[in-house]
Amino acid sequence: MATFSQKPADVVKKWVLIDAEGLVVGRLATIVANILRGKNKPTFTPHVDDGDNVIIINADKVVFTGKKFTDKVYYWHTGHPGGIKERTARQLLEGRFPERVLEKAVERMIPRGPLGRRQMKNLRVYAGADHPHVAQQPVTLDVGALNAKNKKAS
Repeated sequence: MATFSQKPADVVKKWVLIDAEGLVVGRLATIVANILRGKNKPTFTPHVDDGDNVIIINADKVVFTGKKFTDKVYYWHTGHPGGIKERTARQLLEGRFPERVLEKAVERMIPRGPLGRRQMKNLRVYAGADHPHVAQQPVTLDVGALNAKNKKAS
């Protein structure tokens, strides 16, 4: 029995649409990261980009569990001495680019390197309910129905 190894030429990419309204950020990010890497397919090969394209809509309506909405802090550094900056999850979700919360959550679950950067290009996140990828005929994935914990009970 030989080990199966997917060739880049044999990869078939689908399009998956996920509505993030009311979904928990971390649980959604793990599902999306697995789809982007292709770990949900039987043809998964670690060194080949065989994941699907993922479209996430309503990214501004994601939720956090516990007190993360007010207490979770995102840090970055400007590169200058004393240039550490911080923003809370609440400031990001109520700011100009609320989709960055989901992008960062998924990005930090993807391996770093050239392959990870290529896989992240297959992710499209939109704050609103509309997206320009209707022509790709994406298949809708109901993440809330996969597990009761994926949706936050309000």
